[in-house]
Amino acid sequence: MEKTLQEMMALCDSICMTISRLNIGGVLALSMPLKVLLHREMLEFALYLADSDGVITQEEQDLIKDTLQLKMRADEVNAIRRTLAMQGSSYGSTRPKAMKYFILADAGKKIGNDPNKYQNAQILADTYKLFAENILAVKESAGEKETNRMTQYITMLETFLKEYGVFYTSNFKLVKPKPLLVEKKVVDPSNQENVDKLMEDLNALIGLERVKKDIAGIVDLIRVQKMREAKGMKTADISKHMVFYGNPGTGKTTVARLLGKIFQGLGVLKGGQLVEVDRGGLVCGYVGQTAIKTQEVIDKAMDGVLFIDEAYTLNVGKGENDFGQEAVDTLLKAMEDNRDRMIVIVAGYEEPMDEFLDSNPGLKSRFNKYIRFDDYSPEQLIKILEGMCSGKDYKLSPEARTAAIEYFDNCLKTQEENFANAREVRNFLEKAITNHATRVVGIKNPTEEDLCTILAEDVKDIVPNVIEKQ
Repeated sequence: MEKTLQEMMALCDSICMTISRLNIGGVLALSMPLKVLLHREMLEFALYLADSDGVITQEEQDLIKDTLQLKMRADEVNAIRRTLAMQGSSYGSTRPKAMKYFILADAGKKIGNDPNKYQNAQILADTYKLFAENILAVKESAGEKETNRMTQYITMLETFLKEYGVFYTSNFKLVKPKPLLVEKKVVDPSNQENVDKLMEDLNALIGLERVKKDIAGIVDLIRVQKMREAKGMKTADISKHMVFYGNPGTGKTTVARLLGKIFQGLGVLKGGQLVEVDRGGLVCGYVGQTAIKTQEVIDKAMDGVLFIDEAYTLNVGKGENDFGQEAVDTLLKAMEDNRDRMIVIVAGYEEPMDEFLDSNPGLKSRFNKYIRFDDYSPEQLIKILEGMCSGKDYKLSPEARTAAIEYFDNCLKTQEENFANAREVRNFLEKAITNHATRVVGIKNPTEEDLCTILAEDVKDIVPNVIEKQ
């Protein structure tokens, strides 16, 4: 049974009346009716999201008023905004009081012959989520701050439900929200400043030349298809699911996160968020639980990008106590049912990934874009290291820089398969900073130069014999 936002709100109001009639949890002792409390808390939540950019537009105000069926006085709205500003980010982790009574009704099965099958708290959480999606949809551009606020709050509500065993995934819900009443505006393909800026961010990454070229081709293809669509011409059905080949630390997650935002800017995705998981985030040790766990991840990734690292581990073992295939089957169904609402990127080493895709015809048919992430060269790794140093107000002495180049060159030659690329750079810097601190703490009245410069002796235990060689 699907319901619009207005219908979901009406259902929540009806549940409030039932809870009040039965005085569940002593709700009648509240200083205001439960319905009034619920509407006030939802107004606070709506203003919290709408005010993310410091401006609440008339379109946003109209949506809030129509949804909650209330009159919004400017002084009341400003008072709530001031209160929210004082709470800051802590508001996003504060549970709504009204939700408690919905949970008590479900967990204690307090409503006899409940027509909602004790999913009242789930209905309320879904109403919050649908309300948030509508608010973000009427914004000219819902950025990362707005999306993060929504995600944090909804995740907090869902965690609350899970604690009391009254959380349901979409496959088991009695009531499901209908698609948005207000769709996000389609981005004009001739006016892509946001996408161009994101592409600049991509191109500013060190190395990854092959990746940049492949993604530029994908973006150009989507733009042209949008132009053709605007002129009423036929368009190709483009599969956007991808396979990322590459060793650890080659920028796969960074690029996937940028891709989500790029696809949002192109109007391909409504959300553009990245949800990153590995086998542990999808597979459980009991029959039936893996499908539920995988569906929860899929729900979070809806309208965004689902990034599965080391995806080939899903089909290891294949014994009777391994449920990786259950995760794959759930994923395949979601990819088919939501082909326009979610992009899946699977990543890992090339050979195991090929074996993984070949193991299931359904998998292979859904991925037709393969992007290879090459290892960085020693010179590129040094640029990454210098960038990390700069971000922490450190710098390398010429001798330390030479030693680092030698170290990375040796790593690539002797342990290429296990080399962690940028992760190895981060580990190198953390060790060097620790050694630097041990050295500088013994200096009386160290200068600013002392405090920021990493010397060759600070990396001597990382690069053996470095001092003797220089």
